[in-house]
Amino acid sequence: MTKSNHDADVAFIQALAELLRENDLTELQVKREYGEDDSLNVRVSRHMAQAVTAQVAAPIAAAAPVAASAPAPAAPAAEAAADPADHPGAVTSPMVGTIYMQAEPGAPSFISVGQKVAEGDTLLIVEAMKTMNHIPAPRSGTVKRILVDDGAAVEFGAPLVILE
Repeated sequence: MTKSNHDADVAFIQALAELLRENDLTELQVKREYGEDDSLNVRVSRHMAQAVTAQVAAPIAAAAPVAASAPAPAAPAAEAAADPADHPGAVTSPMVGTIYMQAEPGAPSFISVGQKVAEGDTLLIVEAMKTMNHIPAPRSGTVKRILVDDGAAVEFGAPLVILE
């Protein structure tokens, strides 16, 4: 495969991921034929969290005390369930691929929670189509959370790291 084919395929996959996001789709699969023995099969999908709400019927007399005490426990639960992609310090994946936390097996990880990073420092690597893509820090800050595991598959736009 030539470099121009590789670049075109990466652009094609990124366009599919953008199409998925813009049209609020959960999955898209395409097969591209280049020749008799040369094709590209692409399946792009994303996990969509569904909000679940429950309502409990209660007698009117008991409703007032329950309502007064319910917001306190609900607030921490809402924060814990908040989508990390909505966090202002979220660094998201620019492509579909496999996450690597270090340059090679046995090497130290690029980042750890609590570590300070400078703009441009490598946070991790996303392998896509046998190409290792270093993901740089978009700004200086402190690593607050690492949201992916080494060797895990990642989707386009998925939150990887929280920087503050």
